[in-house]
Amino acid sequence: MLVRVRLFAQLRERAGRSELELELPEGARVADALAAVGDLAAGLPLVMAVNREYAEDDDLLHPQDELALVPPVSGGSGAAVERALHWRITEEPLSLDALAARVRDPRAGAVVTFSGTTRDVEFLDYEAYAEMAVAELERIVRSVAAEHDLCAAAAEHRIGRVPLGEASVIVAASAPHRPEAFLGARALIDRIKSQLPIWKREEGDWVEGVRPTPGA
Repeated sequence: MLVRVRLFAQLRERAGRSELELELPEGARVADALAAVGDLAAGLPLVMAVNREYAEDDDLLHPQDELALVPPVSGGSGAAVERALHWRITEEPLSLDALAARVRDPRAGAVVTFSGTTRDVEFLDYEAYAEMAVAELERIVRSVAAEHDLCAAAAEHRIGRVPLGEASVIVAASAPHRPEAFLGARALIDRIKSQLPIWKREEGDWVEGVRPTPGA
């Protein structure tokens, strides 16, 4: 079967295009597709996304699947739900004050925020597998809010060019007590940095990242 695979960041530049085609046998699995990319993957611990979710090596592939090769990650909008959850991938500047306002809750005795900003260089460039990044960010926000019993949780990540001193990622968590709020905010940023399919370029070079963990 012939399948198309989307490419991002280092892989896109190596291939000189944003997609490639692989000829795979019927019944092929993710591991077969990873093996088929050959020298393109040299030196990079890759993971494959199938239908915008991280896949295990032994997952079965189908001709209609949307496939994407995800190199180590540099670590629209979600609507409010029962816990006042919010997530967004955007090219616009981020506002920590606005995000903190989203998680304020009469039940919350603590609100913790975090802002990751560009430092030391004039700018950073971010690229994302945007459709998957939005879905993955939603999953992270929902799971962290449930695990830490947060009143509310919110996270936004900027893509494109982020100048010196401006935020590329912001998170906020509120909870009845400060331990849960601190743990929730820490879990949000840690999972975003390790799991979100977003890549960072600094002064022309892609920043070394980590291999996402399917099912994490």
